[in-house]
Amino acid sequence: MIRVVEEIGPAVIGIRRTSRARDLYDGAGSGVIISPDGYALTNNHVVRGAGRIEGVLNDGSVTTAEIVGTDPDTDLALLRLNGRMHASAELGDSDALKVGELAIAIGNPLGLQATVTAGVISALRRTLRGESGRLIEDVIQTDAALNPGNSGGALVDGDGAVVGINTAIIGGAQGLCFAVPSNTAKLVIPELMRDGRVSRGWFGIAGQTQELSRALARRVGLDVGSGVLVAAVNSGGPAEAAGLRVGDVVLKLDGLSTPSVDAVHKVLTRDKIGRKVALDVLRDGVIVKLNLQVTERPDERRRA
Repeated sequence: MIRVVEEIGPAVIGIRRTSRARDLYDGAGSGVIISPDGYALTNNHVVRGAGRIEGVLNDGSVTTAEIVGTDPDTDLALLRLNGRMHASAELGDSDALKVGELAIAIGNPLGLQATVTAGVISALRRTLRGESGRLIEDVIQTDAALNPGNSGGALVDGDGAVVGINTAIIGGAQGLCFAVPSNTAKLVIPELMRDGRVSRGWFGIAGQTQELSRALARRVGLDVGSGVLVAAVNSGGPAEAAGLRVGDVVLKLDGLSTPSVDAVHKVLTRDKIGRKVALDVLRDGVIVKLNLQVTERPDERRRA
């Protein structure tokens, strides 16, 4: 473990921020430098609303940083540190993790630079509700001790690979801490570098998960007993154009079952934008098939 900490520790930084309203420090967190030219990952909630951001390097020196992009849906943000070449860490393969293996957390809890705690990978493929209301998928659960200020720091396996970005602690509980997997970070980093945000599809409804009776599910040939009840249809949106109505229950989207609102979100990835997708909808006890043109989520087009 000592070798791992010596290798990865220099790439973990403290993050200090000032508010936009006042030029006073009002928050702290951690980050992980992922390239020698100063790109660093942290949590979106660490830098949200920041005026000025500084990175405190492992040797105690301080450098300014700029936000390259943010993704509230995964609680990740990409920064660029100014200055010289930096020590960096590579992102590992979080899909290769196994429950019970060593987990090392490196960060700056309560502003204490380069603090190391250790535990195990307690569980995999958890879901965690993000700031945007969407679920973050495949979250890593660990019992490595995390405290305020650890957010954005590194979760490292026994081989020295950064397999997660520490993000959440369950208040009032001990040993329940969570990290966004490195493979999720790998998916969003290219879009954050290119566009400063992550684009996701939208089809313009407000919905809620709707349980279906077993008899009804069997009658319409469903493997799952729930769908997404359409509570409202946005005027002028793709759903209205496709003929979706309030009271419809969306059962499948692009051939994939949608037993919950979160399942719909998972299907509506960037590659769906601009495409026509098939909808299987339950309407008055009958399956209706519709075609819908997916567009980009409007709030993401407005976000800087």
